[in-house]
Amino acid sequence: QLQLVESGGGLVQPGGSLRLSCTASGMTLDYYGRGWFRQAPGKEREGVSCISSNGRYTNYADSVTGRFTISRDNAKNTVYLQMNSLKPEDTAVYHCARVMSCVGGNWHPFGSWGQGTQVTVSS
Repeated sequence: QLQLVESGGGLVQPGGSLRLSCTASGMTLDYYGRGWFRQAPGKEREGVSCISSNGRYTNYADSVTGRFTISRDNAKNTVYLQMNSLKPEDTAVYHCARVMSCVGGNWHPFGSWGQGTQVTVSS
């Protein structure tokens, strides 16, 4: 069935960079927007960034604006999250999901959540 697989996480020092990838399997086209979400221990899952199906509209949480950049390559069925100037508070498990909308703060993700990829920012 359709599945999104995240990769690219790791351990970095504050100020470092990572690029996360979210690749869809079992399909050649994705007609939905796609968002990145993160969850740290003891906290609720929060939306980080969102991109429309055609890649021409993006949205970001205030906490990552100016540091993170979301993009997509539909030919590869992959969405990326370039994370620069990482801070310890960015530490979390990052998940991607299809969304109904990238407008506002509730992007209405749907589908099951996978394992995600761990991002740890520490000195």
